[in-house]
Amino acid sequence: MEVPERDVEYYNTEDGRQPFRDSLHSLRDREGRRKIWARIDRVSLGNLGYCASVGEGVMELKIEVGPGYRVYFGQVGKKLVILLCGGDKSTQKSDIRAAHKYWADYWRHHVEG
Repeated sequence: MEVPERDVEYYNTEDGRQPFRDSLHSLRDREGRRKIWARIDRVSLGNLGYCASVGEGVMELKIEVGPGYRVYFGQVGKKLVILLCGGDKSTQKSDIRAAHKYWADYWRHHVEG
């Protein structure tokens, strides 16, 4: 069974920021950044690997390196992944709240809109 590739895009706030990219660019851990990009590459090839729902249509990828990095995303159908924000275990609760807000905003403007 062939796994369909996915388009991966960044969520943009109304003022043009990209919270996921911002969080990744501020990350000083090169190994962590490399592992996160490698995981996103696998997602684009159709391999989500282990991920879990954190509610409201948002999913969480766990990156098993460093302090336990997290990537939050939403999916539109089976072919489009929207990267919302990222963080680590220590900021997980606030990151999930932000991801919920970003996903609701994306959905309102791009899917329902």
